[in-house]
Amino acid sequence: MFVSSSGQCPVEHLLESLTYPKLKAKVLRDLDLLERFGINLREPYVKKLKDTRGSMFELRSIQGNHHVRIFFIFSSQKRIVLLHGFVKKQSKTPRKEIDLAFHYKKECEYRYGK
Repeated sequence: MFVSSSGQCPVEHLLESLTYPKLKAKVLRDLDLLERFGINLREPYVKKLKDTRGSMFELRSIQGNHHVRIFFIFSSQKRIVLLHGFVKKQSKTPRKEIDLAFHYKKECEYRYGK
């Protein structure tokens, strides 16, 4: 998991904030699938996001009417780096969440390389 220069771990914070047990279990199950299948995990679990700033992936967890998104990248060391996550409350992913994930990606690449 990515830890920002200020010592924050956005995905850990998200996981701790999930109070609905079934949703938390679903997210943890989906993270386990991501760990097991890596780059081979596809939709409906993972979607690639393309932007002028590059690309990253989005883990999409759904439990009932609750939607969680976790942005991540694959590092050059073949590791999965979880960057940012949030509980989705609108049909479209808010731009500020995508912007924040790209900010974390840039910080991660600056500190550790691509």
